[in-house]
Amino acid sequence: MPDALCLKTLMGNYCPMPRMTAFSTPFWRTLRLRLNALALACLLPFAVGAEGLMVKSAELIPNDEWYFLHTEFDITFSKPVEEALERGISLNFLVELDVTRPRWYWVDESIAAVRQNVRISYHALTRQYHFSSNSGNQTFNTLSEAKQVLQRLTDWKVFDRNLLKKGTSYQAAVRIKLDVKQLPKPLQVEALGAKDWDLASEWFRFTFTP
Repeated sequence: MPDALCLKTLMGNYCPMPRMTAFSTPFWRTLRLRLNALALACLLPFAVGAEGLMVKSAELIPNDEWYFLHTEFDITFSKPVEEALERGISLNFLVELDVTRPRWYWVDESIAAVRQNVRISYHALTRQYHFSSNSGNQTFNTLSEAKQVLQRLTDWKVFDRNLLKKGTSYQAAVRIKLDVKQLPKPLQVEALGAKDWDLASEWFRFTFTP
């Protein structure tokens, strides 16, 4: 801002002070800079993309006799996890589904609690990645291809359709996590509390009515 102009008056030269607002004082400028820095620090982990697991979507699809679960995950491995996989250490994941019926007068009624183990492994001799689930085994040339299959689990038969009543509202919850207990013992100690090995999604909850 240019310096204020001085006006000649009968009383002498009059030089008005530069115009300032309450929010242009040094205190407010400093506070504004600190708030901007804090906001940037909070957003940085999301901008970079943290490693981990997240349930993006989940849906229960019925046929004449069964309900099938269709899920989609967002999966990112840290560098130590990928290095362990390339050294021949299998990664076992546990996919969990819980279905309950809310009751206002008592605790929710448990309808179904289903678990499925899936595994990604690497064979150094063949230089191939293997994906194993209830549906069988598949082989891939890259980790990216194996992860794509893990990220979309479809047609998982989870429970009998007769367990649910028509017109009744139910709550379903899905999550996926690394089964640390199936890692080699020395690695279990290293993975305990380590951020790089903290692979567990939050529960993804949704309501559905048959």
